[in-house]
Amino acid sequence: MAELEEVCRTYRMGDNLVHALHDFSFTFRRGEYWAVMGSSGSGKSTLLNLLGCIDRATSGTYRLGGEDVAELDDDQLSDLRSRRLGFVFQSYNLIPQLNVLENILVPLFYQDEPPEGGEERALALAERVGLGERLDHRPLQLSGGQQQRVAIARALINDPDLILADEATGNLDSKTALEILDLFDELHGEGKTILLVTHEEEVGERAEQILRLKDGAIEEVVRRSPEAV
Repeated sequence: MAELEEVCRTYRMGDNLVHALHDFSFTFRRGEYWAVMGSSGSGKSTLLNLLGCIDRATSGTYRLGGEDVAELDDDQLSDLRSRRLGFVFQSYNLIPQLNVLENILVPLFYQDEPPEGGEERALALAERVGLGERLDHRPLQLSGGQQQRVAIARALINDPDLILADEATGNLDSKTALEILDLFDELHGEGKTILLVTHEEEVGERAEQILRLKDGAIEEVVRRSPEAV
C-alpha cells in the first residue's frame, strides 16, 4: 500500500538543519490498522504529511500503491490525493460556508472526472455516520463529534485506498472519542487501511499495530493479533 525507502525530510530553521525523518524505511500493507505514536517532535506529523502527499521527501523513495510519488507534479499529486487518500484531522477542517452534504462532497470537486452517483454516495455516508437528518446544517451548527463524523464521511467519499487520521479524537470528549474509534474499527473490519497518529496510549491500543517514533526514526514496532485488540 505505502512503501518508504531511506526517506529523509529535513527543514532549515534559521541556521539549524532539523532532521524530522532520517533514513526512514517502512512498509504499510493493505488492510492494516496502524497507530503512529511518539512524543512531540518525534516525526509523526512529518510522516503523515509525506504519506498524504502534502509534503515531499528531501531524499529517498515513497511509493503509494507501487507508484513513485516523486515523479508526480503538483497537479498529479492533487489528483492522487482526491482519488486515493482520505484525511481526518483533529480540527476537522470543514468549510464553514458549506452544509454537511456539500462538505462530504468536497474531495470529488477536485477530480477532473468525478464519478457518477457522488451525491447518492454522500447521502449514504451521511446516514452511516448518523447525520442523515442534518444534511442542511453547517459546521458551526454541529457539535465537535458531529463535525468529526462529517470529516470521516468526507474521507470516505472517494473510497480511498488509505485513510490518514491526525489526532482525530484530540478535540473530543471521552464518550464521543470512543464512538469515533468504534467507527474506525468498523472501517478496518471492512478492509480499509488506516494510519492513526496519536499521542494517547488508550487510543493507540485500539489499533492492530503500533509504530513508535523517536527523533525521526523508528523506536519500536508492536504487532498484535486481532484477538488482542
